[in-house]
Amino acid sequence: MLSSLSRSRALALCALPVAALFAVVGLAPLPYAIAQPGTTADVLGKVSGREVITITGAPVRATEGQLRMTTIVATGPSTDVDLADVADAWFRTDRAVLPHDSVYPSGKSDAEIEKHNLGQMKESQDAASLAALGYLKKDPEKVKVTLHLADIGGPSAGLLFSLGIVDKLDGNGDGGDLTGGRIVAGTGTIDPDGSVGAVGGVSLKTQAAARDGASVFLVPKAECSEAESELPKGLRLVPVSALSDAVASLRALGQGQESKVPTC
Repeated sequence: MLSSLSRSRALALCALPVAALFAVVGLAPLPYAIAQPGTTADVLGKVSGREVITITGAPVRATEGQLRMTTIVATGPSTDVDLADVADAWFRTDRAVLPHDSVYPSGKSDAEIEKHNLGQMKESQDAASLAALGYLKKDPEKVKVTLHLADIGGPSAGLLFSLGIVDKLDGNGDGGDLTGGRIVAGTGTIDPDGSVGAVGGVSLKTQAAARDGASVFLVPKAECSEAESELPKGLRLVPVSALSDAVASLRALGQGQESKVPTC
């Protein structure tokens, strides 16, 4: 049996490798990315001096209000994230800890990832045009839509692009603005048939929207719970499953028909 002094020395010696292990773990890179609210952009306006949405082959109406697409900003694909970074982000409402592979494709270089994300954006823009023109029953061979929004990757702006096209071509269907003069923000992928899909980082995007003055946020219905988790005060959530849902809800809001607007 060890004496008390011997036991103390033994415990101290055992603690040394444990402390060293924690120190190594604290400094070791972890398979996560840290995300935060990013920029927003009004798809009805201009970015870097260029109209985001340009339409030829059909009359285009002047618009008021804003339709702001939202983004998140994540640590770079090659940026090391350690335990201290994760611990800090875990307790902040304006940060999120995401699995690295959910943000960036695994096994790809930074250049390959950027190309992949920009490719997704292009596909999203094409789908947004087809969805909007299909909703309005306009021939895509006659009505041409060009979308200009550089340096933002991924497919999550699809819904807002479609709404912007609808607003420029048809507004609320009665001569007024689809936005009702509001700042409306949102997120969601779009398929050519108008279906709206889920995206990531919704709770961070609501914060970006509120920061930039939005009063309404369109969210994929499947992500209502996440959007509600850190919902900024004064921001109204409107769940959508299709482009037609979003248009109907915005038109109802513009007409003061609150009871016709779904909630999360």
